[in-house]
Amino acid sequence: MQVEVITLFPEMVEQGLGYGVPRIAREKGALQLSARNPRDFADNRHRSVDDRPFGGGPGMVMQAPPVVAAIEASRAALPDTRVVAMSPQGERLDQSWLQAMAGLPSLTLVCGRYEGLDERIQAAVDCELSLGDFVMSGGELAAMSVIDGIARLLPEVLGHADSARDESFVEDLLDYPHYTRPKSWREQSVPEVLLSGDHARIARWRYQQALGNTWLKRPDILESISLSEESKALLGEFIAQQQERVRKEKA
Repeated sequence: MQVEVITLFPEMVEQGLGYGVPRIAREKGALQLSARNPRDFADNRHRSVDDRPFGGGPGMVMQAPPVVAAIEASRAALPDTRVVAMSPQGERLDQSWLQAMAGLPSLTLVCGRYEGLDERIQAAVDCELSLGDFVMSGGELAAMSVIDGIARLLPEVLGHADSARDESFVEDLLDYPHYTRPKSWREQSVPEVLLSGDHARIARWRYQQALGNTWLKRPDILESISLSEESKALLGEFIAQQQERVRKEKA
């Protein structure tokens, strides 16, 4: 997959994605990364790409001509690319977005700075995405988050093929708890079921814990999905166990 980032700070993106899974994806050839600087398309000797907003107000706004020229150059280099602007006004990024983008042949991510992008740039992009309801100083960290999330989903990048399938949000639920050695630590032991070797029991326990984790930490997710009767029963068992544990702690 080819990903291009339109940014005023190409070095920031290059260095930030030089570690971990994105590095592995690039070394394996599953991910090709490039950056394009709007300053290269500025038509002034200072290579400035921002100006004061019409109507007054604080800060500076990124100008349409150099940013759109960079987008057009990216589309020329990557004819099948989808152009996504990182913006707090965009649709909330989630796992389904990452899975959809991981299936694209190429992707162009546009990073704003200052007070944001001139509104006329919107005509040159396909959509806007946001990490959440907060504002950062630029879109680079958001773009790197997108690329990191996509890299994990590319074929043969992770060490185990099931790793990307068994994570939070893949099945609309949070992940189940994970344990490794030692078996007992600071009076806390690994759940017996994980040591049983009974794969059916382990799978049932993990699914129940995923349901329970979601109920405890993100109940809003459960409100948005439809659970089977079996899933409702498993969640009911989990809730009853939690209530009994709380009762014993208070006794």
